[in-house]
Amino acid sequence: MQYVFKITWAIRAVFYKLIFGSFKFPGYIGSPKFLVQPSRIYVGKKVRIFPGFRAECHGQGKIFIHDDVAIEQDFHITSMGEISIGKGTLILGFSSVTDIEHHHEEVDVPVLRQPMIWKKTRIGENCYIGMGARIQAGTILGNGCVVGANAVVRGIFPDYSVIVGVPARVIKMYNPENKTWERIQK
Repeated sequence: MQYVFKITWAIRAVFYKLIFGSFKFPGYIGSPKFLVQPSRIYVGKKVRIFPGFRAECHGQGKIFIHDDVAIEQDFHITSMGEISIGKGTLILGFSSVTDIEHHHEEVDVPVLRQPMIWKKTRIGENCYIGMGARIQAGTILGNGCVVGANAVVRGIFPDYSVIVGVPARVIKMYNPENKTWERIQK
C-alpha cells in the first residue's frame, strides 16, 4: 500500500514540475484546493505540503518555498509581490500568509472594487509557525522565529523571537551567549 502512495506522489510531482515555475525533486504536494498562476510558484527540494494547499499569485505575484519546508493541511498563501518562505521552516495546518491588503477608503464602494495594496512579506529560515497563525501583509520574520498558534502577526520581528497573541508581540528571545530562551520584560 505504501508503494501506491509513493507512485501517486511521483506522478503528481511530474505534473507539478510541468505547471509550476519550478518544482525540485524530491518533494510532495498533496491535492491542492485552488491554484492561481501556478507558473509563478517556485518550490525547492524536500518540500512537503499536505492536502488543501491554496496558493494565489495575483498580477506579477510570486511565491518562493525554499528547500526542506514542511507545510501541513489547509494552508493558504496569496501574493501580489513576492513572498519567500525560508528553508527549514515548518508551518502547521490552517495557517495563512499574504502580502496583500484590501484598500477600504471609500466606504460606499465595495471592498473588492477598491485597489489592493502590496506590502513586503517574508518568512526567514528555520521558523516554526503554529496552527492557525495568520501572517499578514508587511510582516518580516527573522530566522528561527517561533509563532504561536492562532497568532495574528504584522510587523518586523528579529531573529529568534517567540511571537504570540492577537495582535502578536514578542514574549521571548533566544540568547546565544547562554543558549537559552529569555522572557522579554515589559
